[in-house]
Amino acid sequence: MNPPLSFSAEVAQAQAGDVPVVALESTIITHGMPYPQNVETARRVEVAVRDAGAVPATIAVMDHTVKIGLSAAELDTLAQAKDVAKLSRADLAYCLASGKTGATTVAATMICAHLANIRVFATGGIGGVHRGAAESFDISADLHELAQTPVTVVSAGAKAILDIPKTLEILETLGVPVIAYGQDELPAFWSRTSGLKAPMRWDTPQAIAQAIEMHRILGLSGGHLIANPIPASAEIAAQSLEPIIVQANAEAETRGITGKAVTPFLLERIFELTEGRSLEANIALVLHNAHLAAKIAICLQQASRNT
Repeated sequence: MNPPLSFSAEVAQAQAGDVPVVALESTIITHGMPYPQNVETARRVEVAVRDAGAVPATIAVMDHTVKIGLSAAELDTLAQAKDVAKLSRADLAYCLASGKTGATTVAATMICAHLANIRVFATGGIGGVHRGAAESFDISADLHELAQTPVTVVSAGAKAILDIPKTLEILETLGVPVIAYGQDELPAFWSRTSGLKAPMRWDTPQAIAQAIEMHRILGLSGGHLIANPIPASAEIAAQSLEPIIVQANAEAETRGITGKAVTPFLLERIFELTEGRSLEANIALVLHNAHLAAKIAICLQQASRNT
């Protein structure tokens, strides 16, 4: 049986015409931002992909189907929906079989993008090793997905609420290529720097695409993580954020918040403690990533034609 995929008219036309497509996640809509900023940002991200020369495919689960690209009406519905499941590898099939509405995390978006033959995906930041993971064992499935699913993920690095050194260590152990774009240091989501040297650096979308294509030619499994630093004009300095992140994590622990509820709680609390600055930065970095992802998708298509 074929997987239950439903392509929007725009995405279907793009793939039929050999136009590059960029996958977009949906948890940023349902769990990452409040309404109406969530739907407004989702539309702006799609426009950024189009303006860069590719076609956006926002992915979500609705009505027993994986939607590869959402219509304007579906996007509005998802942005205002209640009790939307936050989907990863473990519960993607369950949500489809049950007919529930689900928003895709990085891991689930990668799976669905691969099923839809989409090789590049833009997001805000990946999940990773949570602070205190030595006790909680809270490690995102995003890391293992990057090791096994051949989709390139363009993000602003791992979310700053995480233990970034341990996240980088696991990515190295899993053999995931981590490439910083345009700088030697790994970015840290809302901040351009993390204090960690990136394993690799490329300065052009063409070079990134060539590396991805060579990875495929060698028969190596998994995807790539492209760490694209937030624009300098939107950055929040790491030193000013750190006390806020520590406070938000302490509050989550005190309230007994665990599992998939941790990240949405932390993002919401940091939004409050920064008086909205974190949301503004989040929007800026997602738009920035969408533009770069589109350029990589275009170059990757050209590289594939030449091999």
